[in-house]
Amino acid sequence: MAETLGVILAGGRASRMGGGDKALLALGETTLLDHVIARLRPQCAALAINANGDPARFARFGLPVIADTIGGLPGPLAGILAGMEWAAARGGDSLVSAAGDTPFMPDDLAERLRDAGGGGLALAASVDGEGVQRLHPTFGLWPVALRGDLRAALERGDRKVATWAQNHDAAVAQFAAGEGTDPFFNVNTPDDLERARALLASNPA
Repeated sequence: MAETLGVILAGGRASRMGGGDKALLALGETTLLDHVIARLRPQCAALAINANGDPARFARFGLPVIADTIGGLPGPLAGILAGMEWAAARGGDSLVSAAGDTPFMPDDLAERLRDAGGGGLALAASVDGEGVQRLHPTFGLWPVALRGDLRAALERGDRKVATWAQNHDAAVAQFAAGEGTDPFFNVNTPDDLERARALLASNPA
């Protein structure tokens, strides 16, 4: 039986954090990436990190590091393609993706995406108390059978994850945003990092 594999997208340039690997910033006693791995690893049959450059900087995590297979650093859509190709080579039929700077991501992400997609493509979204939906396209379930189509899209210059996904009739899995905190809250700036540390301190579990 084919399985769902997972990829953590950690290839961003972190310009608002002054550059470097944002996922390796400290949060509590570990890093942002440790928190994402802890939440995503139990949800998939195997897990990899998508990042470019020297993979040795991620060696301590003990996970495969897969680089983009499309040149020019075209963004997260290329990371999703790299993950789909890696998953296909391992016999997986689908890939779940998550951003490496989102330490409080849902621990039922893959299951909810599978339920929403019914075997097809699905994206995650959060819904606030007023019913406003916010799409989070780097959190998705991607059938690996679409990898050829995705490569062709990237080669013709497509870059927007949500646009490509919606062109393939992506379903949406909704997650409630509780107490003013979006489960997909991501760390983009030094202020965001301080907020993440405060959130962790107030809810260490």
